[in-house]
Parts: sequence; C-alpha cells; structure tokens
Amino acid sequence: MAFTRATGKHRRPSRVHRTTARAAGVAALATTGVVGTLAAPALAAEPRAEQSGLTPVITIGDSIADEIDAQATAQEQAALHAAAREAAQEAARERAAEAAREAREAKERAAREAERKRLNTFVPPITASHVSTAYQAGSSLWSSGSHTGIDFHASSGTSVHAVGVGTVVEAGWGGAYGNQVVIKMHDGTYTQYGHLSSIGVSVGQAVTPGQQIGLSGATGNVTGPHLHFEARTSPEYGSDLDPVAYLRSHGVNV
Repeated sequence: MAFTRATGKHRRPSRVHRTTARAAGVAALATTGVVGTLAAPALAAEPRAEQSGLTPVITIGDSIADEIDAQATAQEQAALHAAAREAAQEAARERAAEAAREAREAKERAAREAERKRLNTFVPPITASHVSTAYQAGSSLWSSGSHTGIDFHASSGTSVHAVGVGTVVEAGWGGAYGNQVVIKMHDGTYTQYGHLSSIGVSVGQAVTPGQQIGLSGATGNVTGPHLHFEARTSPEYGSDLDPVAYLRSHGVNV
C-alpha cells in the first residue's frame, strides 16, 4: 500500500509550537484566575511554568504592585506629616496671638494703673519752693487778723501748678487776692491760688496734677511777689483748712 507524504499544509504542529501555545494559554488563564482550578495532569507533560516565561511576568507584576503600595504608603505618611506640621503651626500661631493679646492687655492695665496713680497724685503748687508765711500767722495785713493760707516763695513769672485733679470754678480778679484761680478737687475740697501775674485756665476747664494754671506775681494786697495757697471746704472765703496738713495728707512734702 502506497502512502502519500504529508505536505506542510497538513503537518502536525511541532512540540515546540505546542509548548509555546500552551504557555500562552496558561498566562491567559492566570490573568482570569482559572489556572488555579485546572487539573494538574493536563499540564504534567509540559515544561514547568517558570521555564515558559510566565513566572517572570507574574513576579514583575508583583514588584510593580509592591512599589505602588510603597508609594501610596509614603504619600499617605507625607500627607499625615504635612497635616501634623500645619496643626503645629496653627497651634503656634494661636499661642503667639494669645501671648500678644495678654501682653497688650497687661500693657493697657499698666497704663490705666499709671494714669490712675498719676491722677490721684498731688504735687506742690510751686516746684522747688518753700513756705515763707505759715498758716494762721497773725498780722494786721489780713482783714481776719490771721493768715488763711500759706505763702510759697516765688518771684514773678514762676509757673504755678494745680496740685491735683479738679475743675476750675473761678478764674479772674479776687479783690485782695488779686488774680486768682479756684479749683474744685476730685475729692470735693477746693484749692485757691492767689496774687497771680497771669491766669492760664478758664472756668469749667479740667486740670491734672502739675498742670500749669498761671504765673506767680504780686497782684492784690501784697508786699511782694509770692503765691498765696489755700485749701478750703467750699469755694468761699472763710472755709479754709490747714494747707500744710492738707498737702501732707495727699503725699506732698512741705
């Protein structure tokens, strides 16, 4: 019986070709998860998967996945660190703002306290002077027979100051007192400044300790320039207090 030799068209695929095709099929099944469910005998006669190039492909895929996971973790950690830094910076800003607020409030309290202290402080009516005529000194020079105030030594033109906080209730000619200023003090008492050469305040004006209210002189009933100072319970003549005791009670050394 004669046989006809098979042509290339009907030649059976070579073992190498079949093995390559099988490996490609395994790779395809691996991507769908089917390869794990197939029976092992069907592939027993074929080359090991790692010989076909499948394992390197899977290994490379795992490496890429691990790298992606690592990058994601790093990004997450970076985001957490950035959030922590922002929270720390915000807390620092809040602490700085609170410290600035406290410092501002402390400064304002100190300023108010200093102003309160200044307004409650009394000063001499003439700086660096002394009493030249005492309170209630007797003489025919005074109509009452005694001195109703004290005289401070001062040449004409010396600055005369309000001894404390108050409001001017008289500013002008005062008869025997010449040019005078009378101030109602914040504690309800009154102070009087007489024989001024000039007056620098007006009725209704508020004054503070040490504020200039006029200049000393020799107007009115005098024998020479000086400042006549009185402390009173009212703005009227005859309601006088001991001016030295009055000033000393307010911390003024005379």
